[in-house]
Amino acid sequence: MGAESFLRVGRFILFALLAAPMAPSVAGAGERALTVVELFTSQGCSSCPPADEYLGELAERDDLLALSFHVDYWDYIGWKDPFANSAYTERQRQYRNFFNTRYVYTPQMVIQGGYQAIGSKRPDVAERIEKARSFPRLDVALQREAGEIAIRVAPAGATGVKSEDAAVWFVAFDERHQTAVARGENKGRQIVNRNVVRRFDLVGTWNGEAFAARVAGPARGEPGGDGAAVLVQSLITGRVLGAARLAPGG
Repeated sequence: MGAESFLRVGRFILFALLAAPMAPSVAGAGERALTVVELFTSQGCSSCPPADEYLGELAERDDLLALSFHVDYWDYIGWKDPFANSAYTERQRQYRNFFNTRYVYTPQMVIQGGYQAIGSKRPDVAERIEKARSFPRLDVALQREAGEIAIRVAPAGATGVKSEDAAVWFVAFDERHQTAVARGENKGRQIVNRNVVRRFDLVGTWNGEAFAARVAGPARGEPGGDGAAVLVQSLITGRVLGAARLAPGG
């Protein structure tokens, strides 16, 4: 799969590079690097609520960035997921190509872009989270500056990550939604979704050099206004090379 195809996912907004460099944050002694867990889910899928619940537990961990991507291919069953986005379905299809699987499914969890598992199978997910810790990580930092969010990505080499072409994604998400499902497979259920992705924008590409950019994040109370993160993701393998999450109040 070519880089051009992967770069089409989501709503693309390219921002100008910053002129002044700033050193990215580095994990302190004893801290674990952030591991990304993506759940592809739908409120129209009867198998998804256990995985949604598990993702909610993972979202409480400081060492994980747990995100819910709601796909749209269940919407025709009888319940239209209010958070579904065709761009997230396309992102999952790109993972199908990376993992060389025959189909997409829900609930699927993708761990650090390098492993996948059925999202409700907790032992399998936990095992893959531990395995993903061995991946080398780039230093990535987020910080609010003058009403915008500054993104910094370190150059290759310092932490064992080699130079390659990678997408830099900005993610904005809502912390929690509770939905009363009126139709479809989950009719009558109250479904709680955590860290629901509302924006997934391409900021630029990292090629081994230090990278810096600014984005205009959503305001508190707007869709995606609860949390912000950035992912640096290989265009060759799909593996997440580094990630950062904006601290509350940061």
